[in-house]
Amino acid sequence: MIDTVAQPAKPNLATLSVKLFADGADLAGMLSLYRNPFIKGFTTNPTLMRKAGITDYAAFARGVLDVIPDRPISFEVFADDEAEMERQAREIATWGENVYVKIPITNTAGEPTSSVVKRLSHAGIKLNVTALMTLDQVRRVAGELAPGVPACVSVFAGRIADTGRDPMGLMKSAVDILAALPAAELIWASPRELLNVFHADAVGCHIITVTHDILAKLDGIGKDLDEYSLDTVKMFHRDASAAGFTL
Repeated sequence: MIDTVAQPAKPNLATLSVKLFADGADLAGMLSLYRNPFIKGFTTNPTLMRKAGITDYAAFARGVLDVIPDRPISFEVFADDEAEMERQAREIATWGENVYVKIPITNTAGEPTSSVVKRLSHAGIKLNVTALMTLDQVRRVAGELAPGVPACVSVFAGRIADTGRDPMGLMKSAVDILAALPAAELIWASPRELLNVFHADAVGCHIITVTHDILAKLDGIGKDLDEYSLDTVKMFHRDASAAGFTL
């Protein structure tokens, strides 16, 4: 008798509690995703903006906010010293009610930005503290945030996974740490595959930021695996024929 193994349960995007935020700096792509009701917000960073060919930071950001005025959008400071970091953050915060200001967890010398985070949060500025990878960093940020001021804490689970470590336990612990701050939301940042959306949901993350290339795979969620297998076989055959391969 041949043993059979059931297919994995069919996932359903509509049943997820985690919110999907699109991560990118391509305005056309952002507008397309804005029309998708599953996309609840947007994030950017200087690296993505540089890859997209952005040269005028403020003009790009204001242009985005003109057409996406009603969903959270994060824009990051790019200064490396506390005074300029805080100045940039306060300016960025004036661009719109839906703006979150991204502050890196340290400067490039590895010095914590805790004092900047504390001053800005207690001034009522919505923050997205970014590039975290340890629970000590999560605890430090949680201790600096003003309890009633909205904030995001971005833990780079994908980069943690790139080191060979499973981020699931760490992310669940981060959820527990932030439970004392009802206005703070944990972000599963830098996902590497669409399955990470379901990982983030399983541990109770509030948000997952997903790049446009991974979001393009949303239509495949729940696809029948036998059908997907056949599609793959057809792809191989079609490409071999198009290449004119002979033996």
